[in-house]
Order: sequence, then structure tokens, then C-alpha cells
Amino acid sequence: MTAPLIVHDAAEMREDRQEIVLMLHDFSFRTDELLAGLTGISDAAAHAMARMIENVPAPGGNAAKPHSMMAMSPGMRAASDMSNGAGTGMPEMAMPGSSMTGSSMPGSSMPGMGAMRMDLNDVDYDAFLANDRTLADPEIVRVERGGRIRLRIINGASSSQFWIDLGELVGRVVATDGHPVHPVARSRFPVAIAQRLDILIDLPRAGAFPILARLEGTGRQTGIVLATAGAQIPRIADNAQAAPPLDNSLETRLAAVTPLLARPADLVQTISLGGGMKPYAWSMNGEYWPRTTPLMLSKGQRVEIELVNHSMMAHPIHLHGHAFQVVAIDDRPIQGAVRDTVLVTPMMGSVRIAFDANNPGRWAFHCHNLYHMMTGMMMEFRYQGIAA
Repeated sequence: MTAPLIVHDAAEMREDRQEIVLMLHDFSFRTDELLAGLTGISDAAAHAMARMIENVPAPGGNAAKPHSMMAMSPGMRAASDMSNGAGTGMPEMAMPGSSMTGSSMPGSSMPGMGAMRMDLNDVDYDAFLANDRTLADPEIVRVERGGRIRLRIINGASSSQFWIDLGELVGRVVATDGHPVHPVARSRFPVAIAQRLDILIDLPRAGAFPILARLEGTGRQTGIVLATAGAQIPRIADNAQAAPPLDNSLETRLAAVTPLLARPADLVQTISLGGGMKPYAWSMNGEYWPRTTPLMLSKGQRVEIELVNHSMMAHPIHLHGHAFQVVAIDDRPIQGAVRDTVLVTPMMGSVRIAFDANNPGRWAFHCHNLYHMMTGMMMEFRYQGIAA
């Protein structure tokens, strides 16, 4: 169950713009079968695994012992944990024979690593939805001739990333994940899983204006149509020319309206993102949730995290309880957007984020691709003095 939650501020209310929400989802008639197909375990085992990962408490006291990045898949780890007292009896994860259920795109060659291919779209979904509808029967949003619009885009998909294509329109992104940025004008915007964009659009004339969300690496698409009174509504196919993989070309151009105050970092940490399709398992610093070592914070610290992606797949990384500023991409310093989810591109892509530790508690830090999180790519940021 999902729904948009929008907090208006006085400045937005004075804009006198029509507010339009575009919420994206990927849809399947299957449930546990998706995780089972990716991991090579039974549907029942996948269901048990999902419930365990969602509900298990983090390990208290002793830190998890480091191990080789791919030495133990989450299913194997879970089976080992259960045999040592958890008692749910979930079987070990098998090694799947196929590399992926989705697609791959050519990647750049890395020194000493040979030619590599970027992995995309783990799951072959039955449909992609914009406000719960496909392009076979899209939502038609009525707008005024020359209308002024604030388009709020929410990527609520489980494991799908999109390019927002405005067609003939030009929009200005003015907020990311609910935090204002200086306007950047484009007709196409990347939106990773869990990210949100606010885009201002001024319609140039009367007519119908499709707003499409194009799945990265494929021709599949969904969307809505903005239409003035009497406009002829076009029929739009749900397949078109393939869209490229998402990148951080927009991220490098974004700048926060209210950046973090300048101060040196008190805690600097590198977190390596790893994993792959065979076995289907994803890690942070070579560890798999729930056997992960918490990052311990003290209230008042300025924290900098360098995220380095050693895998062949992009990861939208999300921090609970805080907003961070993007301060470098691929080792190039920027004064970027304030947000809570950032895409780390594959094959040694890196992103540095900074935030102030001002909200004591225990907070999840994870990949927002549901299946990457479920198979290990999650850890905990915990404040000193907070009980395990």
C-alpha cells in the first residue's frame, strides 16, 4: 500500500500553480515468486526469507565478523543463523543457473577486469503504472491553456528506474526528495527508485502533452497525459525506443538552496557496495544484513560517507531519519542537492554524501531496490548510547 504525502509550504502556495502528482510503480501478478526466481529458492522459502529479513532485530553486542564479499549468500547465512537458534527452518539458498531475469547493457572496460556488462532490471514486470494506470488507459489530467504546473514525481517502484520524458515541454526541477534546489531546465530527468522530483512546467499552448516515464535500458514506458479542454488525446504505445541506463548527469548540476553549513567532517567512512546476479546477493562492506557491523555515530557529528560501487548494477541508496547533501560524484567535489536517496552508478561509480548527526536513534541505511535490500544490502547507523 502506497500513497503520496505532500507537505506544502507558504512559498509554494503563493505560486498559483496546478499541482499534479505522478506516482510510478512496477507491477507483477506474482509475489514471492519474484524473489524465488532471483535467488533460486522455493516460493515458500522466499516468503520465509522476506519475513525474517523484515523483522529480525540487528545483532546486539558483538559486531558481525567480516567475511568475503560473496562467500555467503543471505539465504545460506539465514539458514546458518537459524540452525544456531533462530529456529524458523528456512532452507539454504541455491545457486541459480541463469545470470538474470532482466537485461544487461554494455559497460566500459576497467583496467585488469576485462570487458564488463552493466546489469539492469532484475525483474520482468507485467506492467508499469503511472497513478495506477498503464498507457492502454492513461490518466488524462485536465489543464488550462498556458497553464502553470508543479509536477510532483514519486518513483514508488520496487526495482525499476525511469527517465521522465516531457516530450516537447521544458521543465525546471526545483526540489529533490522534498528539498529545494536551484532550478535546472530540461526535457528529460532521471528518477531512481524512491527519489522524488518537483518540476515546474509552463504550458506553451493548448493541446495534449504526454508525460512519460521510460524504463531504463528498455523501450517500455508508462505515463499520464496533460490535456486542455477539447484537445485530441493521442494513443501512446507502451513500447518505444530503448532508454539509456540512468546516470548522474542531472545530479552533478543540482545545487541545494539551503546547503549544509561549512565545517570539517568529524567522521569519514567508506562503504563499499558489492554483489551480483550469481548468486543473487548484495552487500555493504562485504557484509549482509542482518549480520552487519553498525556505523556508530555521536550526536552533533558531521558525517561524510563515500559510497563506492564495486558491482555491475546501480544502487539507489537511502538513509532513514536524516537528509544528506551530495558533496562529490566520481571524486569530483560539488555543492549538490540535499536529499535522502542517491544513485550510485555501477563499475566503480562513487558518491560522497554529508549529513549532521542530529536525530539520535537506530536508522536503516540501504539500497532501495527491494530485492537488493532483501538479499543483504542494508546496514544500521546507530547513535552511541542507543541500546541494540
